[in-house]
Amino acid sequence: MVPIYRKTLANIVVKSWFRFPITHRQSCDFFPVSCKLSAAAKMMSSHVKKAVVFDMGGVIVEQPQIGLKRYTESLGFPGFFLESVMIRGRPDNSFCRLERGELSTSQFFKKFEDECQEAAKAEGLTIPSSFSAESMWREMMGAKPVPSMLKAVATLKQAGLKTCVLTNNFIDDMARNSHHAQFMATTLRNSFDEVIESCRVGLRKPDPEIFKLTCEKLQVKPSEAVFLDDIGQNLKPAKELGFHTILVRDVDKALTELKEATGVDVFIEPRPIAVQPNKVVHCNAQLKKGIRIHYVDYGTGPPVILCHGWPESWYSWRYQIPALGHAGYRVIALDQRGYGDSSNPPEIEAYTQENICKDVVELMDMLGIPQATVVGHDWGGAVVWNLALMYPERIRAVAGLNTPFFPVNPKSNPWHTMQENPGRFDYQMYFQTPGVAEAELEADLEQAFKIMFRSSDPKDRLKSTSNIKVTTSNVRERGGFLVGSPENVPRSVMLTEEDLQYYVQQYKKSGFRGPLNWYRNVEANWNWTKKAAGRKIYAPSLMITAGKDVVLTPESSNHMEKWIPNLTRGHIEECQHWTQVERPKEVNEILIKWLNDVHKGGSNQSNL
Repeated sequence: MVPIYRKTLANIVVKSWFRFPITHRQSCDFFPVSCKLSAAAKMMSSHVKKAVVFDMGGVIVEQPQIGLKRYTESLGFPGFFLESVMIRGRPDNSFCRLERGELSTSQFFKKFEDECQEAAKAEGLTIPSSFSAESMWREMMGAKPVPSMLKAVATLKQAGLKTCVLTNNFIDDMARNSHHAQFMATTLRNSFDEVIESCRVGLRKPDPEIFKLTCEKLQVKPSEAVFLDDIGQNLKPAKELGFHTILVRDVDKALTELKEATGVDVFIEPRPIAVQPNKVVHCNAQLKKGIRIHYVDYGTGPPVILCHGWPESWYSWRYQIPALGHAGYRVIALDQRGYGDSSNPPEIEAYTQENICKDVVELMDMLGIPQATVVGHDWGGAVVWNLALMYPERIRAVAGLNTPFFPVNPKSNPWHTMQENPGRFDYQMYFQTPGVAEAELEADLEQAFKIMFRSSDPKDRLKSTSNIKVTTSNVRERGGFLVGSPENVPRSVMLTEEDLQYYVQQYKKSGFRGPLNWYRNVEANWNWTKKAAGRKIYAPSLMITAGKDVVLTPESSNHMEKWIPNLTRGHIEECQHWTQVERPKEVNEILIKWLNDVHKGGSNQSNL
């Protein structure tokens, strides 16, 4: 028999339509994707869209055929022989059985090699001895994500549409540090509302039943959904059911059609993906003295502990958790003592920085973490700087958002200084009397959070309803933290309604007593930290300042290089106090670059 590479392409693949390669079949004028819609189908296609369904290979990631072609050429194979074998004998060949979950990859490799030998024999050809179905498969699975499609997914979700991946996939029992498995487990399952794999449901595209199942899972009618695929044959049954279908040949053209179909501008830069509270692992650790610490645990790799500020919760890190996790880090986002689902003892002395830092260290002990990077915002910033100062052997690196490291002055009691000249910290003086601020803030939680959570966006500016300007420096003069703010304040542009309601629900459980008690230990905190007077922080450190924060100003961090020799800086000019929520993309980029530098490039930059 002659070697396979001497056989002409025409003799191999043009004998039968069903053996014609996928990449060419989808562009033929007479292919079913161009069939005419009935009047009813046309009418259904005009319905308001509630969901968008994406194929994976050829839409969310590059076409696997690219890797297949590369492998074919490396062996000297002609044209589309391997692809023709995948088509030959369907729907009962090894490739279709693999996609229905009837075969695993190891079983498929042997059967597919046998099918290749049979096809070659029928053509009078010889398969090169270097051919391996497993090597072919790994080359196909090296397809890279399509960034513009992933951005479109995020934009659609933020516009309120449901998103889904519908993919002819496989059960991989040969995975070893598989890029495909990592992509499925992290990016896809956290980016989409549903991921439907043919191998898990026993159906494969173009079976109409898999499209009906997709609609059931998304709880939409076919006429309310858009489906994108790079193979025309897969689009036909979806279109007949009433889906708006888009054939993906050119990504930009497909996105333009998606924009027209949904009314959502999928070309705009989306906010990073945020975790949903019901789609992350929630853990509780019972520490010494009965304190319970609730935390969210996400990802694998070097541990990064996130410490929130006031009045927040673990949820304030919703944009950082997936980004850091996908970048190769284990993220532990705390509800600190007094907040959310963590313990909230009523005693003021329970909330000293000494006790709160011990919570973090004890949690690390329970989790078997000898060292961690700690990242904090607002009060959480004070916690992480104090951890680096008082427990330096446990801190791999430390980062503060907005909150600078303030070296303790053992000769100057900060409580006395604040009483004499509170300035922009007058609100903290108002917080000192137990019960007063609690009553004001808890009277209408939704209104309180709408007033407090504001961004630097001009749409978020509030006008005072009195002659007194509303600032943090005149709270007692105004008679309350919220006094002077307008009624019926609109929700900030940086919050969704779901975000707002989650904070409300959290504080209905915990109240404000515990969180406000953090402010009532100024002198106790000074007495603890002055034991470390004169010490420097030598751990790799990061300080992120926000240009529009009027309380924790960038200028208040000017002294830090003197006390922290290994300090890196990041600055976001157009940003107020709620930095990781207002500017999540910038925060994620700064954090991940710094973390990767600290860990010597051991983790990859996130695509999100």
